[in-house]
Amino acid sequence: MTGSLENGDSVAYWEGARDGRLMFQKCGACGTVQFPPRFHCASCWEETPEWIESTGRGRVESFTVVRRAPLPEFRDKVPYVVAAVRVEEGPRMITNLVGEDALGVRIGDEVRVTFETNAQGDTLPQFKRS
Repeated sequence: MTGSLENGDSVAYWEGARDGRLMFQKCGACGTVQFPPRFHCASCWEETPEWIESTGRGRVESFTVVRRAPLPEFRDKVPYVVAAVRVEEGPRMITNLVGEDALGVRIGDEVRVTFETNAQGDTLPQFKRS
């Protein structure tokens, strides 16, 4: 099943998420690991990025707590945390922090990936404090 967020450059990313694996592209020419997925390396423009599996670990670089729902479908979720997470492989992801202790987050906290499926059927990487 193809999710509503999938496109030609991101098929392997979303397939990995559905399998519980966080996937990134790594350039075979310069070694840059990138996110979001692209058909070329964002650093050297080589057109052969390869897919690698992430450890799923990272650190919180920044965050905000959303207390007012931006849309009616988010009303039941507030308050929730949106964070910039730098994963071990290098890329930064803007993501949600989930879990009972998510609201206690601090910059520098270690986090690990988890996956949740939304109402549209997309399996999304989220992070939990370690």
